[in-house]
Amino acid sequence: MKRIGLMSDTHGDVDPKIYEYFKDVDEIWHAGDVGTIEVIDELNKFKPTRGVYGNIDGTEIRSEWKEFDAFQCEDVNVLITHIAGKPGKYYQKAHEAIEKYRPKLFICGHSHICLVKMDPRYKMLWMNPGACGYKGFHQVKTIIRFSITGDKIHDLEVIELGVRA
Repeated sequence: MKRIGLMSDTHGDVDPKIYEYFKDVDEIWHAGDVGTIEVIDELNKFKPTRGVYGNIDGTEIRSEWKEFDAFQCEDVNVLITHIAGKPGKYYQKAHEAIEKYRPKLFICGHSHICLVKMDPRYKMLWMNPGACGYKGFHQVKTIIRFSITGDKIHDLEVIELGVRA
């Protein structure tokens, strides 16, 4: 079993509450718009962290992380990117990556809107953790915590960190 802490759109800020909510996770996954390389360094000191770059991220972050990250966690094929669209209306590059990698779990960020839903066409779970940074139009900062055991994704929790100030 792997416990995952999922976040996106930090835009250079790591809310201190993340350390409490992610204290029992095995890994942190970041769905882009990191903001600064210091965010990656800070998260990696706390827990093993993987992620993708977002549209605001510069060359330093783009040299650390890719636009798409496809990997296996337990028996689940995972694909992470920042800009994806939504089920039924994917951006072209995201659609091509979904066709190529056929994930069971597809993760994106960018919209600043937390949403989890099944995409019946691809038989995959689509997750966007919303935004947990202080920049953007979102009103409440959100993250997601979940587990993967074998081929099962379970114990999913949407966590509200508080009002974006």
